[in-house]
Amino acid sequence: MHDNRVLILDFGSQFTQLIARRVREAGVYSEIHPCNVDPERVRAFKPSALILSGGPSSVLEGGCPELNMEYLDMGIPVLGICYGMQLLAHNLGGKVVASTDREYGRAQFSAQNDCILFEGIEDKDDLTVWMSHGDRVEGLPEGFVPMGKTDSIEFGAMGNVDKKIYALQFHPEVAHTTDGSIIIQNFLFKVAELTPTWSMASFVDTCIDDLKGQVGDAKVVLGLSGGIDSTVAAVLLHRAIGKNLHCIFVDNGLLRMGEKDEVVGFLAEHFDLNVKFVDAADEFLSDLAGVEDPEKKRKIIGHKFIEVFDREAKAIDGVQFLGQGTLYPDVIESESFKGPSAVIKSHHNVGGLPETMKLKLVEPLRELFKDEVRRAAYELGLPEHIIWRQPFPGPGLSIRIIGEVTEERLDILRLADRIVQNEMVASDWYRKVWQGFAVLLPLKTVGVMGDDRTYENVIALRIVDSLDAMTADWSRLPSELLARMSNRIINEVKGVNRVVLDISSKPPSTIEWE
Repeated sequence: MHDNRVLILDFGSQFTQLIARRVREAGVYSEIHPCNVDPERVRAFKPSALILSGGPSSVLEGGCPELNMEYLDMGIPVLGICYGMQLLAHNLGGKVVASTDREYGRAQFSAQNDCILFEGIEDKDDLTVWMSHGDRVEGLPEGFVPMGKTDSIEFGAMGNVDKKIYALQFHPEVAHTTDGSIIIQNFLFKVAELTPTWSMASFVDTCIDDLKGQVGDAKVVLGLSGGIDSTVAAVLLHRAIGKNLHCIFVDNGLLRMGEKDEVVGFLAEHFDLNVKFVDAADEFLSDLAGVEDPEKKRKIIGHKFIEVFDREAKAIDGVQFLGQGTLYPDVIESESFKGPSAVIKSHHNVGGLPETMKLKLVEPLRELFKDEVRRAAYELGLPEHIIWRQPFPGPGLSIRIIGEVTEERLDILRLADRIVQNEMVASDWYRKVWQGFAVLLPLKTVGVMGDDRTYENVIALRIVDSLDAMTADWSRLPSELLARMSNRIINEVKGVNRVVLDISSKPPSTIEWE
């Protein structure tokens, strides 16, 4: 349990997860719930403070997300952001109108009335903030005073000091707002008077205790992919239940060079994990023979994985739980009030829970964001080469081979990709980028090697910068590094005579090629 908790009500803002992350970065546990969550669930959560997120709707239009006034009757501090401010004003007797000019982007904000939210900020009379709104508050509710303005908005912030209800028209959670973290921390520590008790060390200890209580003496089966999520989930479960955790690592024949030794061997040897290695490469490659369509490849691999995993799990007597590396963004998505994703998506390490397995889920990471998983990995003593492994797709190298997947083409790509990885590590660029890998293209080009003409394969380099994989841009690597990669691939990988660089961004392109 967390003594200091902040509940964030999601009204549909693209920045809602940022609010939760800023609160957690300040050392306070936070959760995001849909804006229409039952008040009884809110009371059961026992929040110490409440934050109302922004959102794309207008309080002046029918069908907009509404504010259940029971939330405000709980006697806890409240912070409304953007749409959250307009909801507070609208519901408490103030006046909200449509702005003549919509305001998006940076604006200059001036604090008023010695507002506690802006304490500790040097230039509070000329604060750069990030606006994203069409409506504005024109009249304050009773008991509220103005606490800031911009050139175009008289009420850029408001507050009821006695009731500890504050609201901002701008977004303090985004990096574009100068000193936004200070504003959020002032709400947490000066308004709500919380204590920063949330840390990865406390999470790890609490999580292990909770897992012991949830699982008891039962057995858990977990699909280990080698990715950071499944690895941390496995180590946490192992700390809690020891050898009652059964990890299954399926070699689908689509892994990178040395994957088994790098991951399975290391975890079994250094963390005493109970890992079963299943060589199913022939099964996967047989089903993929002759298939070129990327969506068909994905479906074949997903179905085959479930088949193999189900078979291996049933061979273990007494399994009652399936361990998964579900992260908090997946949980948030499943509870979105907007409803497009009503079910938590299957974790990529397992690819879906077969109905015939009838297992209960245990998800040690369901409270964590991706960066928090890495911090938990440090607390658990995992080495940096595992913590900082770049993302690798569930379908493996099959979606980095454009066209049919064969043993010969896999051998070419594995060696080319290993060269890319080695050069990225040696040049200290590996941890500077989000992802870097090789792609084998479905064409051949003419080349010259020595005195002979060649007609060989083309490798594309895909190296991108990103924060969350939602958007990405190609990494500006030094030309000397790119030249080394190209030279080594052409000289060392038999069957390749040309290397090209992918310089497209996401969107419109994707990070992976298929």
